[in-house]
Amino acid sequence: MFAVHLLAFYFTKLKEDQIKKVDRFLYHMRLSDETLLDIMARFQAEMQKGLGKDTNPTASVKMLPTFVRAIPDGSENGEFLSLDLGGSKFRVLKVQVSEEGKRNVQMESQFYPTPNEIIRGNGTELFEYVADCLADFMKTKELTKKKLPLGLTFSFPCKQTKLEEGILLSWTKKFKARGVLGTDVVSSLTNAMKRHQQDLDVDILALVNDTVGTMMTCAYDDPYCEVGVIIGTGTNACYMEDMSNIDLVEGDEGRMCINTEWGAFGDDGALEDIRTEFDRELDLGSLNPGKQLFEKMISGLYLGELVRLILLKMAKAGLLFGGEKSSALHIKGKIETRHVAAMERYKEGLANTREILTDLGLEPSDADCIAVQHVCTIVSFRSANLCAAALAAILTRLRENKKLVRLRTTVGMDGTLYKIHPQYPKRLHKVVRKLVPNCDVRFLLSESGSTKGAAMVTAVASRVQAQRKQIDKVLALFRLTQEQLVGVRNKMRVEFEYGLKKDTHPRATVKMLPTYVCGMPDGTEKGKFLALDLGGTNFRVLLVKIRSGRRSVRMYNKIFAIPLEIMQGTGEELFDHIVQCIADFLDYMGLKGAQLPLGFTFSFPCRQASIDKEFDLDIVAVVNDTVGTMMTCGYEDSNCEVGLIAEGAQDGEELERNLGEEQGVAQGTGSNMCYMEEMRNIELVEGDEGKMCINTEWGGFGDNGCLDDIQTQYDKEVDEGSLNPGKQRYEKMTSGMYLGEIVRQILIDLTKQGLLFRGHISERLQTRGIFETKFLSQIESDRLALLQVRRILQQLGLDSTCEDSIVVKEVCGAVSRRAAQLYGAGLAAIVEKRREDQGLEHVRITVGVDGTLYKLHPHFSRILRETVKELAPQCDVMFMLSEDGSGKGAALITAVAKRLQQAQREH
Repeated sequence: MFAVHLLAFYFTKLKEDQIKKVDRFLYHMRLSDETLLDIMARFQAEMQKGLGKDTNPTASVKMLPTFVRAIPDGSENGEFLSLDLGGSKFRVLKVQVSEEGKRNVQMESQFYPTPNEIIRGNGTELFEYVADCLADFMKTKELTKKKLPLGLTFSFPCKQTKLEEGILLSWTKKFKARGVLGTDVVSSLTNAMKRHQQDLDVDILALVNDTVGTMMTCAYDDPYCEVGVIIGTGTNACYMEDMSNIDLVEGDEGRMCINTEWGAFGDDGALEDIRTEFDRELDLGSLNPGKQLFEKMISGLYLGELVRLILLKMAKAGLLFGGEKSSALHIKGKIETRHVAAMERYKEGLANTREILTDLGLEPSDADCIAVQHVCTIVSFRSANLCAAALAAILTRLRENKKLVRLRTTVGMDGTLYKIHPQYPKRLHKVVRKLVPNCDVRFLLSESGSTKGAAMVTAVASRVQAQRKQIDKVLALFRLTQEQLVGVRNKMRVEFEYGLKKDTHPRATVKMLPTYVCGMPDGTEKGKFLALDLGGTNFRVLLVKIRSGRRSVRMYNKIFAIPLEIMQGTGEELFDHIVQCIADFLDYMGLKGAQLPLGFTFSFPCRQASIDKEFDLDIVAVVNDTVGTMMTCGYEDSNCEVGLIAEGAQDGEELERNLGEEQGVAQGTGSNMCYMEEMRNIELVEGDEGKMCINTEWGGFGDNGCLDDIQTQYDKEVDEGSLNPGKQRYEKMTSGMYLGEIVRQILIDLTKQGLLFRGHISERLQTRGIFETKFLSQIESDRLALLQVRRILQQLGLDSTCEDSIVVKEVCGAVSRRAAQLYGAGLAAIVEKRREDQGLEHVRITVGVDGTLYKLHPHFSRILRETVKELAPQCDVMFMLSEDGSGKGAALITAVAKRLQQAQREH
């Protein structure tokens, strides 16, 4: 018994001594946590360098865009072919992907050898060989009659400008075919396939790096997968990067898979402090000295050779095998990575080590076997550490891109070293989690990795292509041609004439209401005026002080609520309430009992017989808010003779009320325009001298069916769901009150077609009025990242992917762009009319504008201006934002009316 303990003690002591001996010899290969964090930071800097347009040429980590824009969503289906060229064998695969939420994939494959004379010979012969193998596979599997899309996995650095094109940048591993560098490998394969035209009817839809294939394979099973890593013959990683960070590709919407080509990390000298003499010796003896230095410290092609070089050096130093060296130990490639894996097996590792060393012609002692096993551990552990540091840098970037405190993600893994080495996965996972404790990482082993992945990329490309066509078909309904916009302008012009003439006025959709505002401010107005502004759930009373000559206006106001019972009660109750509020305001301002001229902004359609005959109050002027806007701007700019309101809906509740409950529709506040018309053209009013402001009430344009050719099914749904079906058609296509509702109808339709939100319509999305117009402004903001767009959609109960967010943004853009263009067409009609009425070749005119849609939407005002310029090229139109249009405008109209009354009395 004592002898057994003595033997165990001796063996333990021996093991400790041998491990210490190897640790001392390979001191530089042991990497501390501090060093790994430093390497992680260096790799992050290299990633940033590779993504930048200016810095990419000198970056060692090339960060190649792959043009893979989406991961599988489970709706992919069909038959696809896949080729995998890049490893020790070449593989052809037929993949059948079925949908219906089953995520079912069936595969048939065939391996073909890649002889050295092919992979190191002539490039043309290489691709002809691949085409021959593909033709053989098609015949064997009886696929020659079928037209199939194909994905090509090509495991070498390529510069891609689209998904189905790739220029080879460099060969890696054992490949060295001549005449391929700098050429498009897809074209080379397509040309080679022409020799088999009878048997091959194949479209190459995607060129995929094997790492991307791994990520896509795993993403089909786990939608959280957004990183792919291969640790095999070579090593590489890819991940989904935000487009806004990729300088090398146009566009900043969505995400794209980046093939890091991390094997070249350190080629610029960034890792010199951690490279050892063995790394340098291995590099000098490789096919590509000075290249792929990170890969040469990590991947399966090199680990066995690193171990051989270390053992040889230790033997020469007398630290192993009694200083004896076999001839086999001198032969490059004699120790392979599979040997390293075998020597590190948990129980049989030492026995395997003895056997492998004996096969190399060596006579190892127990101490030698322990030492050699520890050499393998240090070499493979360093590999796992270096991989972990670079992967941790990628995971940190993903987390920061998403602005998350904690990231949940999946990493798709593949490669022979990762698969066959007994300790490698565990070591890698442990170090990654230590380096990024704020990331919850799942490691998922890829089955049939890169080849199945190429088929998945092809399947996704097919799905995205088909979905894109359907989405574009919907968006096309909102794209107005120049011809259509000219048509809208001309029809609007005809409706103006109908509204102004006595005979045609009753059937005109644009009512052209005379306002009896017959003059614009000239700067001589002065005095104190009261103004009321009624148009929503509140109303304002204002005291406006106007000073003559200096165009100076000072205002004081107070807001009063209108209780719901009064809003829904009788007119008498409403006006009693208003009079009481005026009395309260005058008392508040210390003007109790004062007799002041009063202007009333009443933002609803009114037929007026004269300017002060609407109510039984001492009111000088009743003013529409559009007219108030024009007058306010006219006070600042004498060229202003058009007023425009482009209003947004106030909130979801009010919109819901306006769209379909019994409280009534606040028509007129959404979209309207007024302008100064020549009295001779207004048949509804007596007199031919001077001008009068016409309140067009153009929201009703199209109620006679003249806009039916551009009205979509979604416009019809919004119209049918409103309180006044068939009325205010133009307003329902342009005003902020309805734009969000149009978007909602489109989103519901696209979701029903399975093109959005994985086909799931949230309960909130089914609520009318829930998609507020302010969401359009927020979603279309250039400053808003897609992540924030997703948050807005989450408020509506919509779990959106990045791709969903892009589509929603496109839908919002299409709807608001059409609205701005329709506004522009209507406005072009009026400025052209003013130019012709004045008999001018060219006219300068200012449009006073108000409304949240114009003020807050990021693109509305620009598109409106561009449309007017296109449709009225002889009119130089300036746009002026109205400040406090309706209230100040009412006071100014009152002041102008007083001035004109005074002038009449003096005559």
